[in-house]
Amino acid sequence: MRYDFDRPVDRQGTASIKWDGRTDRFGRADVLPMWVADMDFPSPQPVIEALAGRVGHGIFGYTRADEDYRQAVIGWQERHHHFTPRPEWLCHSPGVVAGLALMVSAYSAAGDGVIIQPPVYHQFKAVLDALGRRTVLNPLRYDGERYTIDFADLEAKAASAKMLILCSPHNPVGRVWLRDELVRLGEVCLRHGVLVISDEVHADLVLGDVPHTPFASISEEFAHHSATCVSPSKTFNLAGMQTAVAIIADPELRRAYDRWLHDYHLWGLNPLALTALVAAYTHGDEWLEQLLAYLRANAALVVSFVRDRMPELRVQPPEATYLMWLDCRALGMTGSALERFFVEEAGLGLDGGHQFGVGGDGFLRLNIATARSRLVQALERMENALSGRPRERAAATEG
Repeated sequence: MRYDFDRPVDRQGTASIKWDGRTDRFGRADVLPMWVADMDFPSPQPVIEALAGRVGHGIFGYTRADEDYRQAVIGWQERHHHFTPRPEWLCHSPGVVAGLALMVSAYSAAGDGVIIQPPVYHQFKAVLDALGRRTVLNPLRYDGERYTIDFADLEAKAASAKMLILCSPHNPVGRVWLRDELVRLGEVCLRHGVLVISDEVHADLVLGDVPHTPFASISEEFAHHSATCVSPSKTFNLAGMQTAVAIIADPELRRAYDRWLHDYHLWGLNPLALTALVAAYTHGDEWLEQLLAYLRANAALVVSFVRDRMPELRVQPPEATYLMWLDCRALGMTGSALERFFVEEAGLGLDGGHQFGVGGDGFLRLNIATARSRLVQALERMENALSGRPRERAAATEG
């Protein structure tokens, strides 16, 4: 079937963090929200129908992962990423961030060093701070067009670390790491006994020509020296279902993870989440193909609009994710001032780059997973806000 991604959907009144939480986040209820990483598109029709059928059953008791669950996950990984995890490698997680927190708890102790690569998803550091781990920064290198890993710095930092949290594909900068880059990173970590925790929640959302390579698929050695988190949440707009999968090849690592999962009584699956996951991974291929085409066109629109009408800004098309990383450093605003400028002058809710850590100041993260008319509206609001800046400065000077 054909999906209509152009149709705007009113999400207000659904307890949406993105829409109904605007006042809490931005201090205003009228901003156009282009921030938190969920989409404004309905999930695939097979998922909606499967959920309706499950609701019709009427009983929602304690639920476990079954054979359909395992085969759906494995089949999806095989079809889309040429990776065949073994059924026993699959462990339930109540969410990707929750899974990362469980892994950090299971595989390290308070005071241990954990490497992250900023600018990066801000919840990584939040988890480490909450659990009393020592954050070790391996900042990405940026040449004005592309981000790369600083391997010399990684080699130096790895000696004092226990773990590395890999964001693959990377949020917010949109990189799909090349296989050679992942091999080099993995070899550094093996040399220093650093366990790799790979967050691959955006793995299905590849917009460029470079395919996603699951870290654990590279070699048996890498698989047994890592743990991976995947989820249908970003791919199929199921974030609120709070279900993810931990892929853990090493039996000892798997037992350690399972102990924490059970100690905190997080082992049970939400029955509707299980239904959604199975339906999405079994019947979601056609929807994803159409979604990716729409996102590529949205990304191209942003690139051309910025180039032609907002020359103060710079942006590169993302290799993956539906998040675009806008370089606004030429505006000369630091910290939260940049985010507040667009809230007050454009009525736009965006994520300020400063919250993603070192290297993020002066950038904005823009969510393009919305109807194109809404994206155009957002871009025009940005343009109008920027066009007013010189006049405001002139007026202030004359006064």
